[in-house]
Amino acid sequence: MEIIAIVVLAVVALFVILAYNGLVKLRVRSENAWADVDVQLKRRYDLIPNLVETVKGYAAHERETFQKVTDARTRAMASATPASRAQAEGMLTEALKTLFAVAESYPQLRAAENFTQLQAQLSEIEEQVQYARRYYNAVVRDLNTRIAQFPTNLIASMFNFRAREFFEVTAGAEREAPKVSFGTPGA
Repeated sequence: MEIIAIVVLAVVALFVILAYNGLVKLRVRSENAWADVDVQLKRRYDLIPNLVETVKGYAAHERETFQKVTDARTRAMASATPASRAQAEGMLTEALKTLFAVAESYPQLRAAENFTQLQAQLSEIEEQVQYARRYYNAVVRDLNTRIAQFPTNLIASMFNFRAREFFEVTAGAEREAPKVSFGTPGA
């Protein structure tokens, strides 16, 4: 009888260790994935002032548009949680669309090499943000599923593991990166 009790205790201890280590692994991966999202968003934030300044050179009277982009960038940079960051990112995307709409009115701006380089960099960064967001959300999904499943949920509650927020575009915002076309009308 003692041997059975020892075996049962060993199996339970092994389960607790494996479940705990699995949860720690997913938590660390989710933290790392969020850091990757943050890096890509910071790259985006660093590019935006250059983009605004380039458009300003051609359309200085569009102050309201520039202010909206600057304000949206500031809000996004100040957001701490995935949910608040996602909402702020949606507003920033909308402000950038307005900026690109202004830029379409200036053929000399569309032809400027600096502007086209910035546009290409922004497009590349947007792709990287999307990739980082998808990876982060996949890791969070795995972590949240593990935290909710029985019997791992018992270990999760014992060791204070908490579900994480997804980084999702808010319902009011577009669910894709801003699309910019500087082609000729009708082309």
